Amino acid sequence: MEHEFSASLTTLLLVLVAAVVAPLIADVAARWVILPGVVLEIGLGIVLGPSGTGLVQENDIITSTSSMGLALLMFMAGYEIDPARVSGGPLKRAAGAWLCSLVLGLAVAWLVVDGAQTVLLIGLAMTTTALGTVLPILRDSGVLGTRLGDRVLAAGTVGEFAPIVVIALLLSGYRPLTGSLLLLAFFAVAGVAAWRMGTRTYPRLQRLVRATLGTSAQVAVRLCLLVVVFMLWVASSLGLDTVLGAFAAGMIVRLMLANNHPGEAEEVEKRLTAVSYGFFIPVFFVVTGVRFDLGALLSEVGAILTVPLFLVLFLLVRGLPVWLFSRGGLPGRQGPALALFSSTALPILVVLTTIGTQAGDMDSAHAAALVGAGMLSVLVFPQVALVLVGRERIRSAPPTGGPGGE
Repeated sequence: MEHEFSASLTTLLLVLVAAVVAPLIADVAARWVILPGVVLEIGLGIVLGPSGTGLVQENDIITSTSSMGLALLMFMAGYEIDPARVSGGPLKRAAGAWLCSLVLGLAVAWLVVDGAQTVLLIGLAMTTTALGTVLPILRDSGVLGTRLGDRVLAAGTVGEFAPIVVIALLLSGYRPLTGSLLLLAFFAVAGVAAWRMGTRTYPRLQRLVRATLGTSAQVAVRLCLLVVVFMLWVASSLGLDTVLGAFAAGMIVRLMLANNHPGEAEEVEKRLTAVSYGFFIPVFFVVTGVRFDLGALLSEVGAILTVPLFLVLFLLVRGLPVWLFSRGGLPGRQGPALALFSSTALPILVVLTTIGTQAGDMDSAHAAALVGAGMLSVLVFPQVALVLVGRERIRSAPPTGGPGGE
């Protein structure tokens, strides 16, 4: 028992070393190129994992911590969604673009792969947007809070939430009718929770949150994490993918803080960010690299060639509809920049490839190719987008004028 714990501790230590080294490398490389920490974390995970040095082998502790990291990544993505900023025009355009992407993605997948389930997996993978992954890039570059930022949030909301709903409906192992009923049950629970948190105030809780913000009790952080775990439990109990619960929890917590603790919301957000991005989320990305089957990818020339193919398809299937639906709403080169930001894909790709490989609908080589293309999309597309619009121009751009502002 003691030996197993020591081995798990050694593995966790190596994973955390990679999580610390990644931003150090990014900082050194910043004078030449912007390297997203996400890509570096995955890359270091590949080096440490079975495809590299073999120093890190997955175990129960690492798997559980990584799963919580994915949940908190989706939670932070849901938390960033401000309905007042993305509703109306931006959300309608984003929904229309996603439906167009879904049709294109399924059509392309039907032409290149066999099997209905595989077609659905590949087609759906090309409609995703890595909102949770690019959020740090958007925040650090000053995009959040601008008109372009609102559009990226709207496209990212649909590009993460809609695929999660399709996964719950069609890839959860239930019949579509059963899946639909369970999904409705989940939304009913989430809706009631959001309504209670967004409309009722709790004076005693407000007092406790204010009083414990600077103490060891940290009631606000504990309450937020309770909501996350509760929504994960609801989704899991209904047999739905837990990322759906995490995403919904982020939106519920935002409503809760805005209604009950507006004065403390910023401080609570800082603490949630510290917990999420300081430990759990980096572990998730490093472990994603550990799981990456580089050997299977390199063993097949056809799989290697599909990496750039998938990268181009992300742009054509996801980016092109977003750009077409955004024309007239964004000035200059911000439309193509929006398309590039929206074409990034990674966390949901990991979910989809895991489902596909476990069910036998996708071999490990092509799953690795898809995740590899997702890594490249996060590495390349945001940098090109920032070059197109210019960082200073983004920072000086005015925010939207109100709900659904154009």
